[in-house]
Amino acid sequence: MELKIVGGDLAKAKTPCLILGVYDKHKLSAAAEAVDKASDGAIAKLLRKGDLDGGKGTLLAYDLPGISAERVLLLGLGKRKECDRDKLTKALGTALSRLGESRVTKALLALPAGLDDYAGVRAAALKAAESAYRYEQTKPPKEDAPPLLERFELWVEKPRRAAAERALAHAEAIGAGVALARELGNLPGNICTPTYLAERAVELAKAHEALSTEVLDEAAMAELGMGALLSVSRGSRQPAKLIKMSYQGGAADAKPVVLVGKGLTFDAGGISIKPASEMDEMKYDMAGGAGVFGAMVAAVRMGLPINLIGLVPASENLPDGDANKPGDVVTSLSGQTIEILNTDAEGRLILCDTLTYAERFEPDVVLDMATLTGACIIALGKHPSGLFTGDDKLAKEITAAGEAADDRVWRLPLWEDYQQQLDSNFADMANIGGREAGAVTAACFLSRFTKAYPWAHLDIAGTAWLKGKEKGATGRPVPLLSEFLIRRSGVETKD
Repeated sequence: MELKIVGGDLAKAKTPCLILGVYDKHKLSAAAEAVDKASDGAIAKLLRKGDLDGGKGTLLAYDLPGISAERVLLLGLGKRKECDRDKLTKALGTALSRLGESRVTKALLALPAGLDDYAGVRAAALKAAESAYRYEQTKPPKEDAPPLLERFELWVEKPRRAAAERALAHAEAIGAGVALARELGNLPGNICTPTYLAERAVELAKAHEALSTEVLDEAAMAELGMGALLSVSRGSRQPAKLIKMSYQGGAADAKPVVLVGKGLTFDAGGISIKPASEMDEMKYDMAGGAGVFGAMVAAVRMGLPINLIGLVPASENLPDGDANKPGDVVTSLSGQTIEILNTDAEGRLILCDTLTYAERFEPDVVLDMATLTGACIIALGKHPSGLFTGDDKLAKEITAAGEAADDRVWRLPLWEDYQQQLDSNFADMANIGGREAGAVTAACFLSRFTKAYPWAHLDIAGTAWLKGKEKGATGRPVPLLSEFLIRRSGVETKD
């Protein structure tokens, strides 16, 4: 989809649809007032008929006098004083749906005053970009399916144009990253295998000159001593891959940010097999890895002045005669031994070796993300991702980035008190800590492999995909990661 910043006289703008904001009690935004004046009060006259009472919903008008736009879509924004960026993007979602119903593929949005800064432009443009995604690889759209948005313009007054252009460029890049993460997540497990992910990473490097990719096969991982990771893939006919993507946008001697994403392309639970109900959703168990793919693409397309490494351990977890068994003990790359009490706690096994592998890059910080525990969904639901770190400053940094990107996190404890739940009589640790605080003990397990650098863990089990009618990958936490990287790189985002 094409995104563009425009200016000039809104009344003379030639577009299939001009979107204008309206507040409660039929109060017009400044842009709507200007268009209303040019149309000799036609908009105000329409509103007096009683539509958009309460300032919610949409009203579509055609061929208004004195207006070049074919249609004008009046968008309810609620109370003026309460209209913030979050309410704007929610309302815009309604408008974009209405455009689809009306088979409109090009539109122009006049952002309300106060929401036409960098953050407002980026949020609106990203919302439009996300609306243009539709999964089609294994299900072509129906003949009567609404057309996707092809072009979305944002009207911004001249003094704010420079910040708006930066915001639009960032939105395009983040939108591309989100779309990639959603597509990888939505693909079925028989297509999106560890080998497929590795091949996509190689293709991305060919498509983006600033990106390079290296793939470690099982022989290379065995030579390194990745016993925990390789123990998971033993139950599958699909060989595991460790995918490394690199972007050198910063100074040659600058330490990199390392992103680590769980890439379980399908998780049946292994010998500790999952219930059949909703097991199909375990194709989303690679959403952490998909998030790394998306964040790498976003950073490269934004040209951020930062050094970045993305690591994705990719495997399947299936029952087989050679699969992990409860009670098995494996030796990790760190040399620590792990008793496997539950083979369905496999994500931490592939992550722990990857986190140890990350040490060789002398990272500035490491963030890992994984659909790691159902316990996190019970604790937090589907709205925020769980955040775990022992670094208060890093926690504040990630939390602030999540708030700014509307991709929120909530910090959960990582206290030493919980570590004893991982005690084992037969190894340095067990891979589960019992029913209590499952998300916390999973993070505690990972923390044992991250002593060499600043680290945070994101449990995205509740946020990586939606259920029900809207079932599908969300692309989270690509917006959060992108905002984190923008801030880390020092790129200007203000007016």
